Amino acid sequence: MKLKLFIPFLILGLWSSMAQTKVSGHVFDENDVPIPFANVLFKGSTQGTITNEDGKFYLESDENWETLIISFVGFEMLEIPLTKRVNYDLKYILKEEASSLDEVVIVTGKQSKKASENPAIRILKKIWERKRHNGLSQFKQYEYDQYEKVEFDLNTIDSALIKSKLFKGMEFVFEEVDTSNVTGKTYLPIFLNESVKKISGDNTINKEREDLLGNKNSGFSNNQVIIDFIDDLYSEYNVYDNYLKFFDKSFVSPLSRTGIQTYNYVLSDSAYIGDKWCYNIIYYPRRKNELTFKGDFWVNDSTYAIKEINLQASKSANINWVKEIYIEQEFEVLNDSVFLIERDYFLSDFAFNKKEMSRGVYGKRTTIYDNYKFDQPKNPDFYDKDVYHYDADVYNREDDFWETNRLEALNKDEKGVYKMLDTLKTVKKFKRLYNIGSILASGYIEFPSIKFDYGPIFSTFGYNEVEGVRIRTGGRTYFGQNDLWRLEGFLAYGFKDDKVKHGISGKWLLDKRSRFTIFGGHRRDIEQIGASLTSSSDVLGRSLASSAVIGTSTNDKLSNINLTSFGFSVEPLRNFEIRMDGSVRKLSSASPTFSLDYNDPNSPTGISSEIQQYESRLSLSYYPKRQMTGFGVERRNKNDNFATLFAQVSQGYRNLFNSDFDYTKVQFSYIQPWQLGGFGRLTTSVELGKTFGEVPLGLLSVVPGNQSYFSIYNTFPQLDFYEFVTDTYSSLHIEHNFNGRIFSRIPFLKKYNLRAIAGIRGVWGELSDENIALNTTNNPVQIPLVAPDSRIYYEYSFGIANIFKVLRLDFNFRGNYLDRPNARPFGVTGSFGFYF
Repeated sequence: MKLKLFIPFLILGLWSSMAQTKVSGHVFDENDVPIPFANVLFKGSTQGTITNEDGKFYLESDENWETLIISFVGFEMLEIPLTKRVNYDLKYILKEEASSLDEVVIVTGKQSKKASENPAIRILKKIWERKRHNGLSQFKQYEYDQYEKVEFDLNTIDSALIKSKLFKGMEFVFEEVDTSNVTGKTYLPIFLNESVKKISGDNTINKEREDLLGNKNSGFSNNQVIIDFIDDLYSEYNVYDNYLKFFDKSFVSPLSRTGIQTYNYVLSDSAYIGDKWCYNIIYYPRRKNELTFKGDFWVNDSTYAIKEINLQASKSANINWVKEIYIEQEFEVLNDSVFLIERDYFLSDFAFNKKEMSRGVYGKRTTIYDNYKFDQPKNPDFYDKDVYHYDADVYNREDDFWETNRLEALNKDEKGVYKMLDTLKTVKKFKRLYNIGSILASGYIEFPSIKFDYGPIFSTFGYNEVEGVRIRTGGRTYFGQNDLWRLEGFLAYGFKDDKVKHGISGKWLLDKRSRFTIFGGHRRDIEQIGASLTSSSDVLGRSLASSAVIGTSTNDKLSNINLTSFGFSVEPLRNFEIRMDGSVRKLSSASPTFSLDYNDPNSPTGISSEIQQYESRLSLSYYPKRQMTGFGVERRNKNDNFATLFAQVSQGYRNLFNSDFDYTKVQFSYIQPWQLGGFGRLTTSVELGKTFGEVPLGLLSVVPGNQSYFSIYNTFPQLDFYEFVTDTYSSLHIEHNFNGRIFSRIPFLKKYNLRAIAGIRGVWGELSDENIALNTTNNPVQIPLVAPDSRIYYEYSFGIANIFKVLRLDFNFRGNYLDRPNARPFGVTGSFGFYF
């Protein structure tokens, strides 16, 4: 370590040793066996922790303490004088109580599930009985102030990291290094966000409103993608619920009604907390590799309300990139019977692996609740009022605002984060690293001086049978995350067909409250039509199905598309969108081995191979429980656990803009994710549609096949493109991710943290004789028009996910129609992704 860094570290170390007490060590019995879940606390305080599965603990306090107490059921209590402020890696031995040798509870073993034999179970059942009478649910209406502080820290700071080339020229940042009071590891703050909110709710109508009063952040303050990601990581939860959702996983709550089947419970102690007599219960999982916690809680002896609780995710839990989760909640007593949450602390340790000394990033959220008010009814319209206007003042509050509204003062390290990061952002090397991270997160290269983003870079190269190698360049205007208008465009070139493609689109938000938006654009491109049943009318949308380098069979069924579209959308109610648009498009085959020919009595040859059609569309979309971020013309989803309901009526007009056909198409789709607690996540999708009128192949509804080796939801991986064509259809897709529940019960597989996935999908459809006749020509490359009308076509699949943490493989089976030419009875598809 350089001398200029050593001196401030030495001063900080001496100061902290005088102002704090730090203890870490291992607790063993007399046979040198580690004792997990033993209580460790400073004598005369309620500041404590419990040992982990290996008997290890770390405890820290900002105050000076003279004595440490270690206790456990069946063992003599041990008092250890603390002669120094810092006591690391000590070994403590607990002796069994001579008077209770016959009554020692072996906490590492299975505990009784019967209330008659286990007093902790009797208390747990009382908690279940009273949980609806505790917390906010006991009031008709409620209000409270919420202060939230989210911090991200680089952890496990050592001399090797400080001297690494990565931080060359930025060594000054390490002056802010501190030690975690939970894990005992060193860390460096790299991001801090504060927010103040007013929360109002009405339990009689089950509605809640959140008003953001102030927001302040540093580090990645201008990158909304990163801020949204951080915000979504820490969703709200209630420890009384049966399941607690973190990182898109449902953990079984220790207070769950199914907890007896999942956890062991031990009544460990009883004592006064404040003026309330409480029981202390230790809990730990019955099985490894499941989404569970270990820890303890204090519960009041009369109301059976939780006073304090801590939860630590088992290291064997089937969750990626998160080495540790630690939660503390404290509840205040407003009167003799009302216990309400006062403070919530959440720490997560993100790392590539779960080894003890692996380096990673801490994510810490502290939430303080105050100024509770109850049973003050408001007009129901108050909860329906949505504020879409971006208030810049909220994000630029003065220091006086924060001094008044912070419900917990910033500590020394947190105050230093703002100053350190403001300085860091002036360093050229950090700017380069930041820009690389921003590009990977958004897919765009930013040019702030000209208000333009280049990209998306991941679409630069592609391949299909018609274009061969395809290169693409494009970009968008970008003045800020809340732009009221945006232009976007691209140019592309195919080396095989030697043609240039292009597209441009624009949208303008005219009214922020109703989100009245006008949009339009033009595109001339190669497209895989029929890649989905209820497709988007996005002008610049492009099907990934036409970009696979290799596939299960030749994909030459591509079309030339020349599309111009204009329309508007409005959101009269939250998450309910009405959209009207009209488009003119020309379609023709892009390959000599693929035909879109149809019989046309007005053509000199009696056959036409190009479709020109004007179409108007009215679509309704509803996304219950969707959360959005941003106030501009483009917003982002903050969550993914909401349903999607979509209905659309499309009308084609003959002769209008030289259109060829009259028809009406009605479509409906419903996608619903279901979080089934500890049993995983189920996703269902239903699609229905019918076309009234005679139309050519380019306007019919093609059952979406998948000739690539990538798993694409809502497609049929054992179908080729255009294998089934319909004018009336109904389809169902069901997929369930067991989140490790199955493989965790197989002894030789559970250590790999694999996740089982099962799916089944089916489609029924028909094609009228009139449409078959219209599309039957003498072209030798014409596709035989077949619909799955005699019986439902179905497929089923079994998948293994989380292979090497990033790979998923699906084994797909075709259930019927095996007599079709070139039918594929079995296939394997896969996908890559970073999932928790």
